[in-house]
Amino acid sequence: MKTDSIFYQIFLNFPTIFFELINQPNTNTQTYEFTSREVKQLSFRLDGLFLPTDNNPNKPFYLVEVQFQPDDNLYYRLFAELFLFLRQYQPPNPWHIVVIYPSRNIERQQNQHFGNILASNQVQRIYLDELEESVSGLLGIGVVKLVIEPKIQAINLAKSLISQAQEEIIEPKIQEDLINLIQTIIIYKLPQTTRKEIEAMLGLSELKKTKVYQEALAEGEAKGEAKGKEEANLKSVSKMIRLGLTLETIAEYLDLPLEEVQRLAKLTENRD
Repeated sequence: MKTDSIFYQIFLNFPTIFFELINQPNTNTQTYEFTSREVKQLSFRLDGLFLPTDNNPNKPFYLVEVQFQPDDNLYYRLFAELFLFLRQYQPPNPWHIVVIYPSRNIERQQNQHFGNILASNQVQRIYLDELEESVSGLLGIGVVKLVIEPKIQAINLAKSLISQAQEEIIEPKIQEDLINLIQTIIIYKLPQTTRKEIEAMLGLSELKKTKVYQEALAEGEAKGEAKGKEEANLKSVSKMIRLGLTLETIAEYLDLPLEEVQRLAKLTENRD
């Protein structure tokens, strides 16, 4: 099962789940950006970073590692990446490492070299099979635990999570995205089962006929079309600026308001 891909989708689309997982459910996720960052020396890439987007120097940045296979070199690599990142970027925020394991027996601690640092309050190790019952009832935590659930139990848990999502999430698009994520996890768990069969198992065939789901689907399609159109306009504006055309000429040629072209031009400058 592609656990790295699943967790990337979870944290990218539902950052509140990460902060529930580390017992910080009241964190304002609007002030964090989930991203990856390349560390040039040795071509390291930090695939899971929650970076603060405000100017609060006391707010930590989080380096997230999902480890579902035993790896004797994990902590050697992880701390090397961290300190190279600190040297290269010198962020103003304190660091915090979160390592997510399915169970404790996967971990290889290497206490001789890392015992003290692993015991510090800046390193948090989460064992999904040991999450306390007090947090297991949270919708986000349930989605994370679904990743490690055995196949047969996973179907029942997925059904329960879908019902919980329908009850707790008011926004149709967010509800649809989370239900699709739950379905994706089951698809990874049952690679020999067709999507239609999985939809039937989870009761999604009837759900997709409901008015709420259809509205969410239409909203998602509309947003997708709008995003695609903006991307096309952005590319056109960028090319025309490089050709030396004025913003007024570009606006006339693309039949766009001058204010919109000015906005796209600023986006182009930021990308460059």
